[in-house]
Amino acid sequence: MKQPGETKRERLIKSKDKAQGYGKDPQTRTIKELMDQGVINLDKPSGPTSHEVVSWVKNILEIRRAGHSGTLDPHVTGVLPTMLGDATRLVQTLLLSGKEYACVMRLHEDVPEKKLRAVMNEFVGVIYQRPPLVSAVKRQVRKRSIYYIEFLEQDGRDVLFIVGCEAGTYIRKLCHDLGEAIGCGAHMYELRRTRSGPFTEDDSLITLHMLKDAYTIYQETGDEKPLRKCVYPMEYALRHLPKIIVKDSAVDALARGASLHVQGISQLETGINKGDMAAVFTHVGEVVSIGRALMTTDELMSAKEGQALDTVAVVMKPGIYPSAWKKKEAK
Repeated sequence: MKQPGETKRERLIKSKDKAQGYGKDPQTRTIKELMDQGVINLDKPSGPTSHEVVSWVKNILEIRRAGHSGTLDPHVTGVLPTMLGDATRLVQTLLLSGKEYACVMRLHEDVPEKKLRAVMNEFVGVIYQRPPLVSAVKRQVRKRSIYYIEFLEQDGRDVLFIVGCEAGTYIRKLCHDLGEAIGCGAHMYELRRTRSGPFTEDDSLITLHMLKDAYTIYQETGDEKPLRKCVYPMEYALRHLPKIIVKDSAVDALARGASLHVQGISQLETGINKGDMAAVFTHVGEVVSIGRALMTTDELMSAKEGQALDTVAVVMKPGIYPSAWKKKEAK
């Protein structure tokens, strides 16, 4: 089964057109631009709600808009990708991405490790869950995929394991169901999210204190380096999605909500299947939009016409690239 995170893909060339001097490399954005088109790999502390944490980010950076991609309960810690300004349009994409958690499950009776491992292996694959009473969604049975469960260690009745799963999987319910299958009962004792889509516990993960310090240094000295280590271009949040590079002549129409057709594609990556979420980029690396593929990579490469994506979200503002469609109308 596919695991959450970044996938290595090859780049294929459909058309030999190149950048025409428009747009801007995301890495060269100013601090002001990053505050409106940036993303933070935030380490949520235990105690506050995810909503409170995002509110603190807005106060620290003195911005009006921010959003997180996947709620963590107050006592749960870990990776909480936080989008700034226009980057909040990417929240829905990350909500659907795979997750990974480190969990401590407390058993209600003594159980040998061999039996634990055997039962855990049975839960890898498609499982059925009914959301717990405390959840904010409708309590109906739904299918979720468990990509992997890695047993790490056992200390008495406490069991530490890593689980990679589909978005919307309830780890609290998983622990309960594991306990039922083992025959002794169990509950979730402690939980930390270690991955959300392409975001992991790597060097980009920062705390609220680190963000506050970096912004204070920028305000008082003008030194941007600490802040740039905290806030990344929003394209950083899309590393896990297959990419489609479009011609400069197609960008403005896409930014105004037009559908992407195969005629506008310049390059694309391998591994795209029908129904997959894909990210549309310019030649200089700016994200234009997000959509669901209506064709596979091979079909997109060979097709002469037809709609390539069903657009889910438009990210780029119109007017940055020339309006080729207006020129055609003028003729």
